[in-house]
Amino acid sequence: MTAFLGVEASLTGRRWVGLNDHVERNALALAQQTGLPELVARTLARLGVPADQAAQYLAPSLRDLMPDPSSFKDLDTAAARINQAVANRERIAVFADYDVDGGSSAALLIDWFRHFAIDVTLYVPDRIDEGYGPNVPAMEKLAASHDLIICVDCGTLSHEPIAAAKDADVIVLDHHLGGETLPPALAVVNPNRQDETSDYGYLCAAGVVFLTLVACNSALKKSGTANLPNLLNALDIVALATVADVAPLVGFNRALVRQGLKVMGNRRRAGLVALADVGKLTTAPAAYHLGYVLGPRINAGGRVGKADLGARLLSTIDADEAQSLAEKLDMLNTERRDVELQVQLQAMEQAEQRGMDGALVWAAGNNWHPGVVGIVASRLKEKTNRPAIVIGLNDGVGQGSGRSVTGIDLGNAVATCAREGLLVKGGGHKMAAGMTVEPDKLEAAMARMTELLEKQGAANLGPKDLAVDGAVANTALTPDLIEQLELAGPFGAGAPAPRFVLPAQRVSFAKRAGESHLRITFQGEGGARMDAICFNAYDSEIGIALEKHSGALFHIAGRIEIDTWGGRRRVKMRVEDVARAE
Repeated sequence: MTAFLGVEASLTGRRWVGLNDHVERNALALAQQTGLPELVARTLARLGVPADQAAQYLAPSLRDLMPDPSSFKDLDTAAARINQAVANRERIAVFADYDVDGGSSAALLIDWFRHFAIDVTLYVPDRIDEGYGPNVPAMEKLAASHDLIICVDCGTLSHEPIAAAKDADVIVLDHHLGGETLPPALAVVNPNRQDETSDYGYLCAAGVVFLTLVACNSALKKSGTANLPNLLNALDIVALATVADVAPLVGFNRALVRQGLKVMGNRRRAGLVALADVGKLTTAPAAYHLGYVLGPRINAGGRVGKADLGARLLSTIDADEAQSLAEKLDMLNTERRDVELQVQLQAMEQAEQRGMDGALVWAAGNNWHPGVVGIVASRLKEKTNRPAIVIGLNDGVGQGSGRSVTGIDLGNAVATCAREGLLVKGGGHKMAAGMTVEPDKLEAAMARMTELLEKQGAANLGPKDLAVDGAVANTALTPDLIEQLELAGPFGAGAPAPRFVLPAQRVSFAKRAGESHLRITFQGEGGARMDAICFNAYDSEIGIALEKHSGALFHIAGRIEIDTWGGRRRVKMRVEDVARAE
């Protein structure tokens, strides 16, 4: 395919690629048949939406897209046991992972049980001392004082810890890749267990918990119970978990996030209100804010602070407690960024020395904080367009996280190495995985992982192309058009936001913003202006070229959004790449 606008190598070294001929034809037909603006039609065509489904896609219905909860294995068993616990006023514990998905899943259950005046014991393991998922001492202790333990966002591979909970029933509500056998739990509800036949493997754990509670409500309603919990009010944290866990925004997930954003905009959950305020979120929440403003702050508790802070924030109904927790998480997030930067610099240097053109990019170091290795792995993946693993070696044990690229199943490779004994334990899903490894097996494990990923074609990946939806003139971009475009969202994993090119622009203003960002005003043909921001670009190739432009012409690629700063609605671009036009 010919490079878009002839850009074979942008200022960041990427080749620009437009829509293929097939999508272009579908976009034209879609615009003609629906009367939608061309830019909206192009976005829908690229997402694979046919003309006869466009109206439904632009207004997704939770009711139409929701699967039958009973279609999931063990879900009816789990729902019946949960309702039994309510009826008998049993002692209940929730064992949750320490990330946003785990915290949101726990908060969903805590809220639901609170409606029946049942206080739930929350247990979130310490990332450093206990690691991911259930462990034998914790499960034995919980089982001794509880009748029911519900493991959320974890547990599918925890055979020994669940077996140790002899005095309690255990339910697992999870989404991570299952093994050949299931742990000895009463129920394991997981769309990614190997014997599951549903098509909902894209759900995060909070989505699984939500469906389980839908089944609980349905059964209670049939039995005559009145005044049931309103689960629609819980969609704010289901949406948060879905976006923060980078679950694909397709099908049911898309409806969950669309409705969840509306609920979040009502500002009824004390924890999210406080977190939005400390994060200086001044506009209606969008998927971007969930992934880059709220999510990282909640994750900070599990990364460098106290592991249960996120779940406590999301479940509290006390505004003062919410404010205190939000401020603590905001402070921890700043600390996390500092720790992350130190590890990132060392990991990048090590990876470059080892080589970044193989099937796997990896780095390991002594005393690297296990709370940031996943983020650093993401940075390596983004830089190389290859699967990446970063491991912290602490007290004779290596704890690592990996991130993958589209089309490469990292979770399967990690699970294989765990089965072969090269890892103490490991698991995850296609795009992300965690692992524990003995230092003396580190090199062998990474060599085997490289071999497995090479068979999937990871070594043949080149520099990542930049996909663009088309070129547009400055004058064509209006707030009303952008609002129509946003109806094709929410955008995120599995449904990338449209990216457009402003061709042949001159820089009329460029100034540093904050520590490393760049604010720019571009001027197109006829003098029409476009304000823009380019994040983390001040000292980059893009920043240097735009600041020292000398009147040159540039093609500008990025996302278009509405800026409501100061009460005015105006179009602004978030610049992602730049190419010289001359």
